[in-house]
Amino acid sequence: MSLKIYIVEDEPLIVTTIKIALKKNNFEVIGCSGGYVKAIKEIKESQPDLVLLDIQLTGIKDGVHVAQELDVLNINYLFLTSQSDPSTIARVSLTSPLGYIVKPFTEAGLISNIELAKNKINSNQKEFIKIKQDGRTIAINQAHIQYLKAFDNYCYIHTATEKFLVSHTLKHIAEQLNPSRFVQSHRSYWINIDKYRSSSFKHINIDGHDIPLSNTYKDIIMSMINE
Repeated sequence: MSLKIYIVEDEPLIVTTIKIALKKNNFEVIGCSGGYVKAIKEIKESQPDLVLLDIQLTGIKDGVHVAQELDVLNINYLFLTSQSDPSTIARVSLTSPLGYIVKPFTEAGLISNIELAKNKINSNQKEFIKIKQDGRTIAINQAHIQYLKAFDNYCYIHTATEKFLVSHTLKHIAEQLNPSRFVQSHRSYWINIDKYRSSSFKHINIDGHDIPLSNTYKDIIMSMINE
């Protein structure tokens, strides 16, 4: 798989450096921009496999704002980052990048991080579950699932952009999920541990959603988070 890459960076010299390195290593650059509005518009149109995203952009909206939109769009990205202030770091912690490329970077470091991201993308693409919805068969990427919720003998599957009601039990659907990614948090909920944000005594936050957390499953979940 050859990745289609979009660059969001407002320093022309860095953009040129990245483009040269990507071309040398047979990656396709399908666009670039230095600001939020143009980036989001072109990314929606071009649907890249990976976005290289500078955190500190000029303008009202920075790279973290772009990342939040990419999370909703389920588009993969790597942050380009130098040292940031604590408030920016706190905001970054609420997003879901595939990794970080620290500035200043070498060509070897850039390409190795992109190769690691490529492996993650390829792995994620292999993990789909198929459900029936309105007479159609829909394949859902497990990496996009936030959590599952029981509803009598049915089950809701929640992603960042959609909610599916499936005519199977929570247990039946959970058995199809990757056990290294998904874990039960409550008798009525399974969560994607990759979407973990924070936890409290009775809840675990998954991409901004507070999900019930039972004592029965707390130790297992905390162990997975620590790992």
